Amino acid sequence: MAEAPTIGLILAGGLARRMGGGDKALKPLAGRPILSHVVDRLRGQCDDLLLNANGDPARLAAFGLPVVADTVPDFPGPLAGILAGLDWIAAQKPQTQWLLSVAADTPFIPDDLAARLHHARVAAGTPLACAASGGQQHHAIGLWPVSLREDLRRALAAGERRLGRWTQSHGVAVAEWPLEPIDPFFNVNTPEDLAEAERLVAAAT
Repeated sequence: MAEAPTIGLILAGGLARRMGGGDKALKPLAGRPILSHVVDRLRGQCDDLLLNANGDPARLAAFGLPVVADTVPDFPGPLAGILAGLDWIAAQKPQTQWLLSVAADTPFIPDDLAARLHHARVAAGTPLACAASGGQQHHAIGLWPVSLREDLRRALAAGERRLGRWTQSHGVAVAEWPLEPIDPFFNVNTPEDLAEAERLVAAAT
């Protein structure tokens, strides 16, 4: 469990164009949806979990998690999903001050993600933290303080869509993970990625 009360948000609001549309998080990986792998890896690290998804939430009912939709129109990207998660916390869990976001297509996220991101932002004295592997920052996988939600709302209203640019404007710590034996932030964007994820799961079992 994270060292500070933290709600986990799984970002499943994308359009999945490279997977032929639809919900790529519901594509099967090792016999169950990719999203199931993400939920299992995140559940023990957070006090509660949320899904960010647009459209009919009934298709995700089997996961038994609250579903929050973007409040900013036209699929503006993950910043809108993060704002939706921050707004949910403010309304439903006002004592909680932290949101941990992950992408719904990252089935190998590490089990120390929340703890290491909290450690990184405390050590750096920054309000935000994000994950990195192999020297590449993963801006959608990070910690977000509820205290910045109105600033994020204003930024989105002004047309901001880039996570990295917005986080850099406030200060963001980076926690790095190795790429071996598996890049913990490998994400499934294409059918070829899904085949590779199947191979990685098989090799690890």
